[in-house]
Amino acid sequence: MSDLLKQLAEKREALKVFRFGSTGAKITNVKTGRGLRRDIARILTNLRQGKK
Repeated sequence: MSDLLKQLAEKREALKVFRFGSTGAKITNVKTGRGLRRDIARILTNLRQGKK
C-alpha cells in the first residue's frame, strides 16, 4: 500500500514537470504525458480496489 502511494507521488511529480516543461516547448515526446496519466489511473484503481 505504501509502495503504491510512493509511486503515485512520483508519477504526479513527473506529470507536473512534464506539463511545465511543455510551456517552454522543451518536450520531444508528447506521448509521455498520456502514459503518465494512465499510470496514475492504474495506481488509483489498485488503491481503491484494495480498500473494498
